Amino acid sequence: MTRKTESHYDVIVAGGGAGGIGAALGAARTGAKTCLIEKYGFLGGAATHSQVLAYCGFFQQGLEPVKAVGGAADLVLDALRATGMDGAPYRSPTTGNWIIVLEPEGVKLALDRVLAAHGVDVLLHSRVAAVTRTGKAIESVVVAGMDGRERLTAEAFIDATGDANLSLVTGVSMQTGNEHGYLQAASAPIRVGGLAPDLKVDRAAIIKALAFYNTTGDYPVARTDGGIYTRMPGSGDLWWMIIDLPMHDLSSQTFSRAERIMRASAHDYVQVLRETVPGFENAYLVQTGPQIGVRESRHPKARLRITGEDLIKGRQRPDGVARAGWPAELHTELGKPEYHSVGGAGYAHVPLDALRSAEIDNLYFAGRTIGADDLAYGSIRVMGTAFATGEAAGVAAANPELDGAQVAEMITEMGGLV
Repeated sequence: MTRKTESHYDVIVAGGGAGGIGAALGAARTGAKTCLIEKYGFLGGAATHSQVLAYCGFFQQGLEPVKAVGGAADLVLDALRATGMDGAPYRSPTTGNWIIVLEPEGVKLALDRVLAAHGVDVLLHSRVAAVTRTGKAIESVVVAGMDGRERLTAEAFIDATGDANLSLVTGVSMQTGNEHGYLQAASAPIRVGGLAPDLKVDRAAIIKALAFYNTTGDYPVARTDGGIYTRMPGSGDLWWMIIDLPMHDLSSQTFSRAERIMRASAHDYVQVLRETVPGFENAYLVQTGPQIGVRESRHPKARLRITGEDLIKGRQRPDGVARAGWPAELHTELGKPEYHSVGGAGYAHVPLDALRSAEIDNLYFAGRTIGADDLAYGSIRVMGTAFATGEAAGVAAANPELDGAQVAEMITEMGGLV
């Protein structure tokens, strides 16, 4: 049974990943009473629940790390460093892109701290189960939590769930997958322990081991190039992005099957390294993510979409409220990511209308839910950019009278990059 309304907020954010964190901070820093709702018992999104232990999109492509995001993202980096993480840019030897390597437990703590410091109410183990609409506005959400259901009201709502779950229960128009209904492959990075601290990982030996496995194993490896890997600071574990999983739909049956295959594959792949690759004799599987990493699901209809042409040309615009600097990364073929560089000054602007619902006046988008075509989506979906689009959505939701240029000005005053 739905309980009576307990609280009213200026802004309610659904989803506690990078987009939701950015949105909550963006709203709260302008003085808005803000609530964030997260289904897990911790914050962080893919960084903490899918073993995606790298912030992509904080920096542009190039020989040197040039920042693409600031503001709320900088607050998060400061909080990460306070837990002992380095937070320094690291250039992947596999892709040449700049990332920030993460430890998930530190991320959880840092995000708890940064939201508490800015007065955000956080509801963990909770999700939006239903909404109340009047015309073109959401009035309230029904939140299902550990103690039942309660109704919360707000002036504005932000869908930062990644999978557009708030938009789904709101009943707005949306597209599943790309324009042809195809979903990008899910990922399942794993952590491998038991390696000597001074071991130099031999990619050729890993490729050979996986080729051998593919002749006899139950779960053929799509990333026959050995995948993407790096040694983790502190533990020395190997973070290994090796598992790609096809997702044909968003059904619970498909997700359940993918989770089972992910776990079985992870154990198989580590075993073949242990048996055949020098230096991996004592290797063991430290951890898989609590869930697979979803690259693509639903796309709610926004007022405007950033396009692949915008990205490739590095288009800048007067209503831009965030920067997209990560190369478009498409996973349309298993194990073979395709990259498209950002042109112009190395980033493209995300306009305010890409963060606004085309059908609901007080519904905003952040992170993977924003308006983007297939190519541009390959860029804006990463976590660094999600912090920026989230911050912009939070500022706009808390100040609906502002246009894009005014939102950008406020973000700049708070240390953001526009």
